[in-house]
Parts: sequence; structure tokens; C-alpha cells
Amino acid sequence: MMMIPVGIEAMNVFGGTAYLDVMRLAQHRQLDTTRFENLLMKEKAVALPYEDPVTYGVNAAKPLIDSLSEAEKDRIELLITCTESGIDFGKSLSTYIHQYLGLNRNCRLFEIKQACYSGTAGFQMAVNFILSQVSPGAKALVITTDISRFMVVDGGEALTADWSFAEPSGGAGAVAILVSEAPYVFQVDVGANGYYGYEVMDTCRPVPDSEAGDADLSLLSYLDCCEQAFEEYQKRVTGVDYRETFHYLGFHTPFGGMVKGAHRTMMRKMSQAKPAEIDEDFQQRVVPGLLYCQRVGNIMGGTVFLSLASTIDNGRFDTLKRIGCFSYGSGCCSEFYSGVATAQGQERQRRFGIEKQLNERYQLSMQEYEDLLRGSGVVKFGTRNAKLDFELVPGVLASGKGKERLYLDEIREFHRQYRWLS
Repeated sequence: MMMIPVGIEAMNVFGGTAYLDVMRLAQHRQLDTTRFENLLMKEKAVALPYEDPVTYGVNAAKPLIDSLSEAEKDRIELLITCTESGIDFGKSLSTYIHQYLGLNRNCRLFEIKQACYSGTAGFQMAVNFILSQVSPGAKALVITTDISRFMVVDGGEALTADWSFAEPSGGAGAVAILVSEAPYVFQVDVGANGYYGYEVMDTCRPVPDSEAGDADLSLLSYLDCCEQAFEEYQKRVTGVDYRETFHYLGFHTPFGGMVKGAHRTMMRKMSQAKPAEIDEDFQQRVVPGLLYCQRVGNIMGGTVFLSLASTIDNGRFDTLKRIGCFSYGSGCCSEFYSGVATAQGQERQRRFGIEKQLNERYQLSMQEYEDLLRGSGVVKFGTRNAKLDFELVPGVLASGKGKERLYLDEIREFHRQYRWLS
């Protein structure tokens, strides 16, 4: 029996309405700028108080959905939201996203939480739904959406994190991925998966609006999983070589420096490469996938797909190219998988203008950013009633003029109500 093709038909990224220059943030926080440069970060998306995981997810998916015919849209039979920024212990984000995208009601919709691995978990579930052929021709929509909230209370005290290197790298964003039998953008290498996981307390969210963890332990776990997941992939796929098999590599990217360190370790262990060779290889195979990540920050479950989108938009695809992907989620679970992309797929993918959207975001001043930190406390996990102030930072919504986007308008008895603005 011949295996049907499966993978990404279309993919879009929403990198926020506003952003902050992270070097200015580092200087403002009086961080060690020499150490800061090792993060390889340029900008971070900042979620406005009237933006949440629902608005981010819808705004990522809407251009993708609008590109479909009504008949194609009605074949979306599975909607998976992947997030660690949930807004309710029971109610899924997927119901809100389903409603505001106007999807067919004959659709499975649910939510996955597995730290930064959640996006890959949802993607692999969608791939296997298509491969099962229980509904030939069906499509699956995977939306991975997360925001990092840094809030302050009166007196300037940090509510959710100390002012450290976590703040410049903590981003906000969403990636919408349409999975189908028409993998124009990224055709999955079916069965080429190496997964690896175990119990480790590297990072966690012990309460809804705060994170805790051990940064050094997280780095060690990431490096361990990268090596072990790849070695499992090698066992399942004949003749795989880390240096030669993959034309590009996309990584889960908490920050660019972490990826650079992981790639250096892998090149040393798997290929016995020398420093100059490693640096050249990093520039050629890894940097194309970092370009969007450097401008958005860590968006948890979506970061590996932000890297994949960046690779496909910015790589050279004069011939068919294989991309290796490494996904890691704290706690932990990881996976190495792969697929191929072509020039035609790149052309289709570029129609969503991800770089253009990032360029058009509103640049926050440090004062506006500090105002947002205080204003973001209006909406927290479990907020019962709230009316959002769209004028907290005057003029910020002008960056989205002419684009129909969804924003959180109010919360009434826990029920979130949204408004389209253009």
C-alpha cells in the first residue's frame, strides 16, 4: 500500500502588534550587555493587555483560512490548540478560536499542554489523523499560541519574574499550521521520528501567572534531549548523518545562543567538526531559521514552527531540501523529525508576508513598555469581569490599520468577548 503524502499545506505566523528593542531593555535593566549579546536576540513581541492567546491564535490563522475556498475550509475536521498560556482549567481556547474563524461545527476541537513541546505534539497528532485516512481529504488546523506576561504591581515590584535574562527572551506569538494530504510547504518524512523524554523540574508554572525553574538545569536537559532524540531518529532512519543529511536545521529557540550551543555540541559529537567548520555550518544551516525567532522571542510551543517558517522563507530552495527539526519542552519531552521543502512551497509560503508583518509592528518606548507592564495586570488567570482600554498606549493599534484583527474587548462573568478591528 502506497503511503499518502502528508505535511504542511500552509503556515502563518502572528508576531504581535507591538515589540521592544531588547538591547534597550537590557541597558534599561542594567544587565551585563556582554553576556546579553550571547542571547542573539534583537526584538521581543510584547502582548498588549487586550491581546491574549485567543487573539494571537485567531490572528495567525485568519489569513490562512481566508486563502481557502468555503469547500476547503469546511474540510477542517480537527482543530488543536497548543498552549501553556491557557485561560481556564477546563474550557479550551479552541472553542473561542473555532468560533471566530467561523469553522465547520463538524470538527473535533481540544487543547494540548506539554510545555514547549505542545506544538509538535499537536502537529504529530494531526499528521497521524491525516495518515489514518478515516476521513479522506480532511484537513487539520494546529494553532500553537503563547504569551509571556511580565507584570508589575504598585511600587515597581515584579509580579511574575525577576528582571533578568528571561525578560528579553520571553516573547509572544502564534503559529497556525494547516495539515493535509497536500503538503505544498513542508512534506513530512513519515516514520522519521526520534522522541525522548523523562521527569525533570527544569521549568514549570506552579501558579497560573508565574514561572519558576532552574535555567542551568534546563540548558543541560535541552542538550541531553537534542542528542538522545537525534540518536533515536538515527536508529529509525537508515544512513542518517547530522552534518550531511539535512540542508537546514530548525530548533526550538528559547534564545539564539542556546541553539548555537546545542548545534556546536552536536557538530562536535556527531561529526567531530572543528570550530571554524562549526561556525560556517551554523551560518549556512541554522541562521535562516533564527531570523524570525530573534525578532519575536520564545513563544513556547510555537517556537520550533517559527524557526521552520523562518527557514522556509529565508533558505535557498533551488532544489528539494531536507529540514531537520528539533522540538523540546520542559519537564520534559523532545522530538527530532524532518521533512522536505521546495521552491514552489517557498513561493506559496511567502504570500503570507511574515517578515512584512513583523516590520509593521509598533515599536514601544521604554516608558510605554513600563506602562504596559502595569496595565497588563487588568487581565489575569481567573479574571471575572474587566473592560479593556484600547487607548492605554495611544496609536499602537494604527500599526494594524487595514488588517482585520481580533482583540479582547471585555470579560463578563468569566466569558471573554472579542472585537474585530481594522
